[in-house]
Amino acid sequence: MNKKILLVDDEKNILSAYKRVLRNDFIIFLADDPRVALEILKKHGSFAAVVSDYKMPYMDGLQLLEEIKKNFPETVRLLLTGYADLNTAIEAINKSNIFRLLTKPCRAEEMKKALNDAVQQYNLIISEKELLNKTLKGALSVLIDILSSVHPLVFNFTIRFKNLAEKIAERLHYKDMWEVEISALLMHIGLVSVPSEIIEKKLHGVDLTPDENKIYKNHAELGYNLISKIPRLENVAINIKYQLEPYFKLKNKYKDNPDDLPFVALILKTLTDYFELLAKGFSEKEAVAKMEKAIDYYEPEVFGALVAEISGIEEGKTIKIISIKDLRPGMVLGGDLFDKNGLLLLPKGTKITPVTYSKIINYAKMTKLKEPLEIIDEVNDKLLFRKD
Repeated sequence: MNKKILLVDDEKNILSAYKRVLRNDFIIFLADDPRVALEILKKHGSFAAVVSDYKMPYMDGLQLLEEIKKNFPETVRLLLTGYADLNTAIEAINKSNIFRLLTKPCRAEEMKKALNDAVQQYNLIISEKELLNKTLKGALSVLIDILSSVHPLVFNFTIRFKNLAEKIAERLHYKDMWEVEISALLMHIGLVSVPSEIIEKKLHGVDLTPDENKIYKNHAELGYNLISKIPRLENVAINIKYQLEPYFKLKNKYKDNPDDLPFVALILKTLTDYFELLAKGFSEKEAVAKMEKAIDYYEPEVFGALVAEISGIEEGKTIKIISIKDLRPGMVLGGDLFDKNGLLLLPKGTKITPVTYSKIINYAKMTKLKEPLEIIDEVNDKLLFRKD
C-alpha cells in the first residue's frame, strides 16, 4: 500500500511539527516552496496524497494542486488553510477536485484521519485503474484478433503504423501513450466491412474509384461506432472518427474549444497520408516533399516530428517548416537548401550564421530558392500534458 505523503507549507516549523506526529504512520516528504514540491513529485512520483497550505509565495495552494492534478491525476489532493471561507471551499472543490479541505490549526488526529482516508482513496483509484486496464486489454485483444483474421495484411500494416505513431508521440513528449497505442491499433477496425479488393488496392497504392473511395472512407465512422460503445475509450473513438480529417478542418471545428482538439487523430491523419504515398512508390523524402505542398492538412508539430523521425534527428528535437522571410541567424537547417534548379546551396545540419544569413537573403533576391525550409527546433513542451 502506497503511504507516501507530501506536505507543502512555507512555514518550516509547521512542517516539522506535522512530520513528528505523522512519520510513524506515513512516509513523509516535506517542501517549503511549491516549486520544490513539483520537483519532488517529478523525482519520486507515485505519491498517495499531497497536503498543501493555501497561502504561499510564488503560487498559492490551489494553483499548486491544480498543477498536480494535471501532471499526477491519481494523487489525492488536500488543501490546508487558515482562510477557510465559503468561496475558498467552493473554488477548491470545483476547480481542483480537492479531496478534503482542512483548517489551520489542524489537530494531529484530524490530519491522520484525513490522510488515512486519502491513502484509501488513492488505492481505490489505482485498483480501479488496474482492473479497467485488464478489462480493456481483454476487449481490445478480441477486436485486434478479429482484424488480424479478417484482413491479415491490414493488421501487419497497422503494427508498422503504431510503431511510428508512438515514436512521433514520444518525440513530442505526449503524455497519454496508451491512447496513441490503442488508437493506432484500432483505427482500421472499421475495415472489417470493406471488401478485400478495395483494401488490396489501397495497400498497394492503386487509386480507388469515387464509389470505392466513399466505401473506404466510411470505415472511420464505423470504427467510431464500434469503439465508442466501450467505456473509457471515448477519446480513442474520437481519434478513429477523425483519422482522415485534415488539420485545417479539425482546427476550424474545434475553434471554440481548442483544448478538445483530438491530437492523436492528427497523428493518424499525418501518417495515413505518409504511408499512402510510400505505397504509391514515393521515397520517404519525396513523400515528405509532396506533403509539404499541402501543409495545412497537417498539424505543424506532428509533421515536424515525422520529418525529424525519418531524418534521424536526435531525440528532443523536431522540424519546423518556415519560409525564407522567417529565417534567422542561429537556426539550424533540418533539410538541404536548394535553388529553383535543384542546385544544393547548403546541406542539412548547417547552422545559419549572420554571414550565411546575408548570403541566403541576397541570393533569394536574385533567384528563387526552394521553399519551405526545414529548421531543427526544440520540442514544444505545451504538448507535454495536453490531457488530464
